[in-house]
Amino acid sequence: MATAEIPRTFLLEVVTPQRLVVSEEAEEVIAPGAEGYFGVLGGHLPFMTTLKFGELTYRRTRGEERHLAVSWGYAEVLPTRVTILAEAAERAEEIDSARAEAARDRSVARLGKLGDSTVDFVRAQEALMRALTRLEVAVKKR
Repeated sequence: MATAEIPRTFLLEVVTPQRLVVSEEAEEVIAPGAEGYFGVLGGHLPFMTTLKFGELTYRRTRGEERHLAVSWGYAEVLPTRVTILAEAAERAEEIDSARAEAARDRSVARLGKLGDSTVDFVRAQEALMRALTRLEVAVKKR
């Protein structure tokens, strides 16, 4: 009886409401799931999960690593395909570090106004997480 060969690679697609960010063959992806980071190799069992703010890393078929900052979304994992539907996703080389630093500083200032009823602290925390993720990914430009 012949055994099925496990695929070594899979198609990775990262999509936002605005555009297709990534569509290429990959050997591995590590993504920020709502319950923690998870990794996928070719032939992985199917599952779906939600995503949180974080860094998505994938290894291309030539061993090259790429990095993206992603914000919220969903991941569908199949043996030969991984689809990431994200609210926002940016490649490391697309991130404007100065803009991300300014967003971080604004968020920190808002969070420093404890007791001010005009500040939405949940939004300020989310903005800080997004800015910190973008800064972390930006330093990994090719």
